Amino acid sequence: MDHEVVFLLDVDNTLLDNDRVIADLGLHLEQEFGAANARRYWAIFEDLRSELGYADYLGALQRYRLDAERRGGDDARLLQMSSFLIDYPFADRLYPRALQVIEQLGNFGPTVIFSDGDVVFQPRKVQRSGLWDAVGGRVLIYIHKERMLGELQRRFPARHYVLVDDKPRILAAMKDALRERLTTVFARQGHYALDLASVASYPAPDLSISSIGDLLDADLLTLVGQLSAGGPARASP
Repeated sequence: MDHEVVFLLDVDNTLLDNDRVIADLGLHLEQEFGAANARRYWAIFEDLRSELGYADYLGALQRYRLDAERRGGDDARLLQMSSFLIDYPFADRLYPRALQVIEQLGNFGPTVIFSDGDVVFQPRKVQRSGLWDAVGGRVLIYIHKERMLGELQRRFPARHYVLVDDKPRILAAMKDALRERLTTVFARQGHYALDLASVASYPAPDLSISSIGDLLDADLLTLVGQLSAGGPARASP
C-alpha cells in the first residue's frame, strides 16, 4: 500500500552533529598517537573516501595499521582506537530537538533514516544514537543513496516524499529524479552547508532551515497538507 507521504531523514549533520564527532576523533588521535600519526590517518581516510565514495573510519584505521606494519611496527593502542569509534556516545551528539522532530513528522507519515555510509560503522551510529528506534527500524544506508531511488520506492512506496538533508548536491540530484513527487528541506548545518559557493551552485531547495529543530516550528500543514489536495508540497525558502 502506498503511503501519502514518507519523510526521508539524513543522519550526519542533519540529525546528528557529525562534525563534532570528527573533531573528537581528531583530538583523540592526536592525544594517543601524536600529531604526525593523526595527519597520516586523515590522509589515509581521505584517500579511501575518494576510492570508495563514502567515509569509512574503520576501514581507514585498518589501512593505517597495515601502513604501520609496513613501516616496521604495530601499535596495540589501535585496538582501543576501534573501541573509541564503536562505543562513541552518539546519542550525546544529536542536534537539539532531533528526536522530537522525528516524532512530530511521524504524525503525518512514516519516517525513514536515509543515509550514506559503510555497512558497519554507520548502522552502529544510527543504533547508538537512538535514531534506529526513533524511526521504528526503518533504516536505509547505501553507498550512494541518490542512486538507490528505485529500491527506496520499492521499500517505502509513497505518493510524495520529503527529504531532509544537509547536502545541496543530494537534494538537487533527488529533486531532479523525483521532481514534483519530492519536497526538499535543506538543513543548514555542518561543513557542507557552510560552503556558500557550493550551496549557490545548486538549485534552491523547497525549504531551508537553520537547524533540524526548526521543523518543529515550521508550518508542517503547508509542507505536507497539499498532498491530500493532489498537489506537491511546497514551502517558501
